Amino acid sequence: MTLHKFTVTAARGMLPLLTAELEQFGITKLKQEAGSVRFTGTLKQAYQVCLWSRVAVRVLMPIGHFAAETPEQLYAGIQTINWSDHIAAEDATLAVDFNSFRSKINHTQFGAQKVKDAIVDQLREQFGHRPSVDLFQPDLRVNVYLKHNQAIVSLDLSGDSLHKRGYRVQNTDAPLKENLAAAILLTAQWPSLARQGWGLVDPMCGSGTFLIEAAMMAADIAPGMLRDYFGFLYWPQHDKTAWHELKADAERRRLSGLARLPVIKGGDQDPQAVKAAQANIAAAGLAEHIEVSERRLLDWTAVSRQLPNQGLLVCNPPYGTRMGNVHELHFLFESIGNILQENLPAWRSAVITDNASLGKFTGLTLFDQVPFDNGPIACEVLYYRAVDSRATSKNARPSASAWPQANKYEEEAETPQIHAPVERSEQAQMFANRLQKNVKHLAKWARKQGLDCYRVYDADLPDYAVAIDIYGDKVHVQEYAPPAEIDPLKASQRLDEVMQIVPEVLSVSRQNVVLKLRQRQRGSNQYETQAALKQRFAVTENGLQFWVNLTDYLDTGLFLDHRLTRQYLMENARGKSFLNLFAYTGSGTVYAAAGGAASSLTVDMSNTYLQWAQDNLQLNQLDGQQHQFIRADVIAWLDKAIADGLQFDLVFVDPPTFSNSSKMSDIFDVQRDHVSMLSKIGQLVRPNGQIVFSTNRRDFKLDEVALNTFVIKDMTKATLPTDFARNPKIHYCWSLTKS
Repeated sequence: MTLHKFTVTAARGMLPLLTAELEQFGITKLKQEAGSVRFTGTLKQAYQVCLWSRVAVRVLMPIGHFAAETPEQLYAGIQTINWSDHIAAEDATLAVDFNSFRSKINHTQFGAQKVKDAIVDQLREQFGHRPSVDLFQPDLRVNVYLKHNQAIVSLDLSGDSLHKRGYRVQNTDAPLKENLAAAILLTAQWPSLARQGWGLVDPMCGSGTFLIEAAMMAADIAPGMLRDYFGFLYWPQHDKTAWHELKADAERRRLSGLARLPVIKGGDQDPQAVKAAQANIAAAGLAEHIEVSERRLLDWTAVSRQLPNQGLLVCNPPYGTRMGNVHELHFLFESIGNILQENLPAWRSAVITDNASLGKFTGLTLFDQVPFDNGPIACEVLYYRAVDSRATSKNARPSASAWPQANKYEEEAETPQIHAPVERSEQAQMFANRLQKNVKHLAKWARKQGLDCYRVYDADLPDYAVAIDIYGDKVHVQEYAPPAEIDPLKASQRLDEVMQIVPEVLSVSRQNVVLKLRQRQRGSNQYETQAALKQRFAVTENGLQFWVNLTDYLDTGLFLDHRLTRQYLMENARGKSFLNLFAYTGSGTVYAAAGGAASSLTVDMSNTYLQWAQDNLQLNQLDGQQHQFIRADVIAWLDKAIADGLQFDLVFVDPPTFSNSSKMSDIFDVQRDHVSMLSKIGQLVRPNGQIVFSTNRRDFKLDEVALNTFVIKDMTKATLPTDFARNPKIHYCWSLTKS
């Protein structure tokens, strides 16, 4: 792996944010300097900065360093670099940026001309032709920084300032730069707040920069995703494979992240600004996710009751520098304060201004003040705390549990689609046909079974390796991680086609389709949240109801492939004491309780899932003192339960394949440890009692010889639901009866 040195530049006040970004990218060998951060890494890491940094300006790759006190020394130093390594094509284009600091050559245009002449002369002498100059999008952009008569020559891998995202198709007066808006949002901790389901409002949105940057952060969209030009794309040493991998990964993350967007709204009293914002939002592909309307600042009080309980108000109001009369801004800042204090008391705010003293007119509590430059204007961003972080809105948005749960897919299968068809490739049409065929068949089956959550597609076609599950009127799509030999860009294009076709074929809103990348999870990852929108809703299965959440966790709260396993538990639970180990959200406990279990004990090491399990019992009016819950590491708890002499008639155990969670006393591997685990569980089972054991490890082998004290029955085929028939290895299941 070849390592290179890179320099990433940023504007005043943004270096700490840039450093934090680079560390998040896994870049460790870095050093912060005045105006830049240097690091040593791979080309792929440099590309990652170009694609994903929200605050960087340029990514430079130094290729030369020499003394240059005179024009002749500058020319000679440039010619010591072999430029054919960096620009080769006969019709190639070139641009030079030259900056000087306390050096004898202080005329930037003259310095740039001298550098260009040295490069052109060398290439003409070698190949008989010379590159032409293109200042807009050259094949090679060279950056020369002359400091104290020492020249640093770099390739500009960004090619153009990274604040240019590619979505700004219309402007307003004095628009906020994209990287400045991002820096303000990052300092306000917006990504974290968005994951918790906070909303965002910009009541003076102008061309919509805050709104778009906020949505891109919340949806995990790479800021460089829309750019069609970077400085490395036509560089002879460009690593196309690395770039394709990064782009494909970014596309998958975008498609997945859009399902987790919180409420984002904007407004402006200028109708032309509203039109500009709407155009830019559409260009960013976010028209369905951001609402912008023509609205005066004071009119936000009327819509505040429609907003989430907590959120961030962010804005870039007019400056005294621009308006000419600072006194005219007093009322504006007072209005911002009044809106927050009276209507949005649990909201934070961030306001950028060139006159920080205006902040006192808000009457809000300032908890941070950060200097940033808005172009040539030195500004401060004022961050205010919520007036009352405990405040709740009397008109909070209805919970997702209030959404209709009717299964409508069978009825709508023969009706016109609600999305206009898009032009498809032959492969995409094959996928659409297969999905439509599956839905038509399975919707009828599901209705007869009393189900409104079921699987309709599971990688039926190899090119479209996704699992698609219906939950009421919503759809959960999981992409299987593509094999290494598959072109990552092709895989991401296929996924994009899936996300276009699914809403059309299933006749659902795009906002009701959630995408996740399905990968092997280790350790505590299974408990980590992806968001905190808390948009759970109830679905029906075999006459029982369960809370599910499609956005916040790696799984939804209900393993659909265990539907028949749960039904078996219900049929065999009457009058028995039931133990549910690694219980997750307690669906097995609900079935056992519904089947007439005399008592139940539900054990899991996650408080979140234990509370979820209790909520599921309450949802079915099955809660009572006979149903108990314990938060514990199951493996460690078994020893204590044996020592305490606990006994049960029926046990369900569906352990993780592997776990090295810090909450567990030891690493757990289901293949290695299942004999020990089941033997201990056997000590908790009364004579003729039964253990139902399941695992989704595909290569799992049950050691029946070591477990010969049990009467073992393979229940795998018997517990495979119709909608999982194409995937017989979705799980394995056994009944172990204690003789």
